[in-house]
Amino acid sequence: MDEGFDKSAKVDVLVIDDDPIMRDLLADWLEAAGYKVSKATDCRSAESELDGAPALVVSDMWMPGPCGAEAIRLMRQKHPGVQLIAVSGHFGSGQGCTEQAAKGAGAARALAKPVKRAELLAAVAQLIGPADK
Repeated sequence: MDEGFDKSAKVDVLVIDDDPIMRDLLADWLEAAGYKVSKATDCRSAESELDGAPALVVSDMWMPGPCGAEAIRLMRQKHPGVQLIAVSGHFGSGQGCTEQAAKGAGAARALAKPVKRAELLAAVAQLIGPADK
């Protein structure tokens, strides 16, 4: 568990996923838990949201354009303070998308789809603390 979070800081989560249903579902879970959430359809469109310095990014690993470990590395280079959770339905599929690659690139957690609500919320709370309700 990472202990470096400031509980008094405003919690902010950016969800990046090209699937609108998954993007909205993850955002809804996080908002219901009390987090302030913004959304992006891919890593390119997320850049302006990242400039707002969210505390955490939850990103799909398998999207059009820059994605996967490459996108995680770029986000970590440009925004070293942001925590990252990688999610994918392709982990272990043999298509080069692995949990180990996500973590090796800088993701703090890697969650396989279908993501379970409790698993996501526990990972978010561990990385950035509970939401300010």
